[in-house]
Amino acid sequence: MTIIAHLSDTHFDGTERALARSRQVMACLRGCGVDVILVTGDLTDHGDVKEYEQARAELVADVPVLLLPGNHDDRAAYRKVLLGGDGTAPINQVHRVGGLLFALCDSTIPGEDEGLLAAETLDWLEGVLAGAEEPVLVCLHHHPVRLNHPLLDSIRLRNPDDLAAVLRASSSALAVLCGHAHAAAATTFAGLPMIAAPGVFSTTRLPWTTTDELVWSNTFDRDDVPGVVFHVVDDGQLTSHFRSTAA
Repeated sequence: MTIIAHLSDTHFDGTERALARSRQVMACLRGCGVDVILVTGDLTDHGDVKEYEQARAELVADVPVLLLPGNHDDRAAYRKVLLGGDGTAPINQVHRVGGLLFALCDSTIPGEDEGLLAAETLDWLEGVLAGAEEPVLVCLHHHPVRLNHPLLDSIRLRNPDDLAAVLRASSSALAVLCGHAHAAAATTFAGLPMIAAPGVFSTTRLPWTTTDELVWSNTFDRDDVPGVVFHVVDDGQLTSHFRSTAA
């Protein structure tokens, strides 16, 4: 059995508020018996080097912490601080933890909020899936399906059909894990479970829970407590538990 703590959208921005919320979540997770922590993008708010230095200092534990970029991240600064490299190509990585393979896909378009899996990323993922001897969790920032929120769905993954084709051609993929929505959500995609993690920095207000007309300036609830998803993989089956991290 492998236990994964899945969080997203820490948005380190140099403020005490963002720092405190991420510290709250990480303190909770360090007290849990998880095997790996996954953070699905938007580590920083502006993609600044100092924000990545803060992320590097705070997103640590005595288990592996796996990171991938989101639309607020900057590939060059991300690479410089977190990977010790340079360049602006997609940041795709693979990690093996607890009998699972994590395929961390870069779904960002530099300078834009929408997502796209570039041809080179899709080719890379196809190769990872083809060579996998263990179940694969396909991880990216942007949700590939509609989550029934007009604003969020306007900036989802542009080419979900391309991703679906790669996943359907493989017998190795176990689930798709994403962030971006700042809202916990569960559905299916390409015949697989798809789980979006809640946001650490804020929580998305859902259209049917308010009489307000939701626009970008009032969509995100900055007071709701941050949350996390615990994924349990046991004998090839994924079960996901959604929890808040209220102090």
